[in-house]
Amino acid sequence: MTHRMILNETAWFGAGAIQHLIEEVHKRQLYKALLVTDETLVAAGVVERVTTLLDKYHLSYEIFDKVLPNPTIKMVQQGVAACIQAEADYLIAVGGGSPQDTCKAIGIIINNPEYSDVRSLEGAVDTPYPCLPIIAIPTTAGTAAEVTINYVITDEERRRKFVCVDPHDIPKVAIVDAEMMASMPPALKAATGIDALTHAIEGYITRAAWALTDALHLKAISLIGQALRDAVAGDMAAMEQMALGQYIAGMGFSNVGLGLVHGMAHPLGAFYGVPHGVANAILLPDIMVWNADYTAEKYRDIALAMGIDAARQLPLAEARQRAIDAVNQLCRDVGIPQRLRDVGMQESDIPALAHAALEDVCTGGNPREATLEAIIDLYRQRF
Repeated sequence: MTHRMILNETAWFGAGAIQHLIEEVHKRQLYKALLVTDETLVAAGVVERVTTLLDKYHLSYEIFDKVLPNPTIKMVQQGVAACIQAEADYLIAVGGGSPQDTCKAIGIIINNPEYSDVRSLEGAVDTPYPCLPIIAIPTTAGTAAEVTINYVITDEERRRKFVCVDPHDIPKVAIVDAEMMASMPPALKAATGIDALTHAIEGYITRAAWALTDALHLKAISLIGQALRDAVAGDMAAMEQMALGQYIAGMGFSNVGLGLVHGMAHPLGAFYGVPHGVANAILLPDIMVWNADYTAEKYRDIALAMGIDAARQLPLAEARQRAIDAVNQLCRDVGIPQRLRDVGMQESDIPALAHAALEDVCTGGNPREATLEAIIDLYRQRF
């Protein structure tokens, strides 16, 4: 059996890594950027840290700041129009998963205009040309969109999210600077952090997992499990660990896929606008329980990575429960909502949500085969 790994050409890490933006632009002989972001980050002064650098070195750019959480087809099309009008030859994505995902879709369509309807990008699509060069600067420690070949777009008309998987969309450069993430409020740090933990856990137990991605995911679980509480409390050293941990998780899951947590979380974003990290965090513990008997010794490894040293000697069933308990406790400690009704889910929508989850591309990677009835039960259980 063969395995494929696709990663960025270059990635920079650490406080102050944003300073390397200019050398990356110069050595690639890039001339004008479309900076893809959102109005909140502009208002908070986060984007200014990037534009100040560009201005200092007389680099040309325009800003597209119309991205909203759970980016839509319309947003992507607006971004494509802005890119064409700006005559940009590269993109800078500044933000969390929504600006990063929007940027990827824009870049793909610019160089592959036959996919301009956006919906045609759903699933594993073999676009003929790499996207417009992207320099990705994440401002949250969770999605790892800066290192993945995936992006997620919302189809508002059909009330669904769809996942796009394309090796041609990966950013050329990732700049993972915890100082760019410092302005996140605690609730966002918590939600994006549990999103990263979900990536690591689902990537570790997904059907396509293998030795290299297993090593990455276990390291990510360890870093996130140790750092998230302190990061939410405002500790910058912990934020650097979170920035690294979420990126390492992205290195893994981008290449092997995810599972049912993501499959069930995506419809919650499409139906109600639930932040993706929050949806994952609410669902993760129950789905870990549901998957437990299909994971061999992997929950023992998760418990050990979460710092439960006693799990090494425990019977397997007990070790699995300790892993689940550790994840549950972490979610509680960082203030994650406990019920789907708390984030706006309507019980009457459960059948429709379940159909969408069953069809989601992530669901197929789950270690236990999901049925419509099981998904309905899981939604009801956490309602």
